[in-house]
Amino acid sequence: MVGKKDNENKQVSKVGENTEMQISLKWFVQILVVVALAVWGYFGITERINFLEHEQEIASINVNLNSEFRVKWPRGELGALPDDAEQNMKEELYETKYEVKTKEKE
Repeated sequence: MVGKKDNENKQVSKVGENTEMQISLKWFVQILVVVALAVWGYFGITERINFLEHEQEIASINVNLNSEFRVKWPRGELGALPDDAEQNMKEELYETKYEVKTKEKE
């Protein structure tokens, strides 16, 4: 019998188009501020993540270009410095002079 009285005292609330609710202005402003801060924080974090991902992509591209440069530069596939070209010309000149002198001695 006790259980029946408890069930009878409970009111069933139905939510529909005509449901009304009262909230104090203070609580409403606080809820708006919390929601605004949550949205601002979400977009701030999202923007920071996108920025860091972009920086990582740029760094990856630079590392790949540096690796390519590191391999191709010593081979001479990317050109040479003017000083290197001058040094190479001097080496060729000394080599030809050496070859000429060795042929003269023979």
